[in-house]
Amino acid sequence: MIHSGRTKLEKKASRVGIGGGGQLQGVEEAGGGGGQWWRQQQPSHHHHHHHHHHHHHHHSGYYTSQHNHNNPVTTMKQSYMQLTRVFHDDEAQINKKLPKELLLRILSYLDVVSLCRCAQVSKAWNVLALDGSNWQRIDLFDFQRDVEGPVIENISRRCGGFLRQLSLRGCQSIGNNSMRTLAQLCPNIEELNLSRCKKISDTTCAALSSHCPKLQRLNLDSCPEVTDLSLKDLSEGCPLLTHVNLSWCELLTDNGVEALARGCPELRSFLSKGCRQLTDRAVKCLARYCPNMEAINLHECRNITDDAVRELSERCARLHYVCLSNCPNLTDASLVMLAQHCPLLGTLECVACTHFTDAGFQALARNCRLLEKMDLEECVLITDATLIHLAMGCPRLEKLSLSHCELITDEGIRQLALSPCASEHLAVLELDNCPLITDASLDHLLQACHNLQRIELYDCQLITRAGIRRLRTHLPNIKVHAYFAPVTPPPSAGASRQRYCRCCVIL
Repeated sequence: MIHSGRTKLEKKASRVGIGGGGQLQGVEEAGGGGGQWWRQQQPSHHHHHHHHHHHHHHHSGYYTSQHNHNNPVTTMKQSYMQLTRVFHDDEAQINKKLPKELLLRILSYLDVVSLCRCAQVSKAWNVLALDGSNWQRIDLFDFQRDVEGPVIENISRRCGGFLRQLSLRGCQSIGNNSMRTLAQLCPNIEELNLSRCKKISDTTCAALSSHCPKLQRLNLDSCPEVTDLSLKDLSEGCPLLTHVNLSWCELLTDNGVEALARGCPELRSFLSKGCRQLTDRAVKCLARYCPNMEAINLHECRNITDDAVRELSERCARLHYVCLSNCPNLTDASLVMLAQHCPLLGTLECVACTHFTDAGFQALARNCRLLEKMDLEECVLITDATLIHLAMGCPRLEKLSLSHCELITDEGIRQLALSPCASEHLAVLELDNCPLITDASLDHLLQACHNLQRIELYDCQLITRAGIRRLRTHLPNIKVHAYFAPVTPPPSAGASRQRYCRCCVIL
């Protein structure tokens, strides 16, 4: 990263900071949006989305050079010089006037980078900035290229029992040894995000199980070495788990999920996209032992049948996020069970559930009046009838995907546009590859849907540029995604005709 001729400042930064000098690269505005790090992988239940950004937004009050986009090291130096003028020694006014507790409280609002800068101000500030109480929530996503084992070990020592939340999302160099150290030194951790930390395996989960009994949220998305053994250990040592993401941990089987469900009755969110070995048994265990389940993602768990969805619906009445996409065995019976037992359902994703019909969605629309987001892409059997049911039954609908639902016509869109949800809430409508949709649909929408923010029209061959222009006139801020393939040139002798260009034209 930074070359061998490092300045005194950089050497100091690497000593007090979070590891090698490499971090200085990301120094401009790293560490923003700290409140989001966990929920990026979780569906937005509990309507959390209103207060995602609560942590580190107003740092950098002291750094007027914040917008100097030159070399980050120069920027560091300028900030450092300014700070040094104000607080150049331990006798500085601020250090005399404010009690240590208050200074610590102020520093506790800073992100990783700002704390490392403060640590360079003076000896007194070094002690304050590196105090464990400032390091309760750490997100190292911005430094993922630089974070290696020693950084985690330093942080573990510094934070100790103070650490509550840690995100190492994307930090691919981190291995089991560093995580073992972390587990031993930070026994009070409650949220840990190891998404895409590909070296992590069962050893890490064994350590978490032995040392971190307060763990509530664990994200192991795309950690391909994790096996059933991890789930067995977690079930024994981390009984308070509420949110688990095991997406694309493809070695997992029903046995691991059964152990987890039995040991962690508080589970509220279980995400297992791409865990293709799971069958109905895994889902039934979750249903039996975890009655508070609110969010479940079974995307691409291709063995699941209606039987599993029946048991889940009957036993988990609080479900509000359900993803059944690419579970090709499911039929309308699944939709009917969800409709009967899960009145709080807010998001349903069922891409390519090719057996679902209008009858299933009619049942759903009658009983699930809180539905806000529905992804029906490639539910190829549905017709305008489904849109009529949704229009009548789901007044809160804000996002609807009908891509590749080739039987949908302008009449269905007209009915949708006339519905209560249309004028109030409908913000996103995806109609790619709906070959029967014409400009008439756009005219219905522009008259009614004042809140429409994005519409997808890829490969809707009957939509014209003029139709899109009219839509834009009424809804100037809308994002329209459409392809207009170039006119096919006459076939020249011998040359094979070229496929249409597939580039997205945002008009």
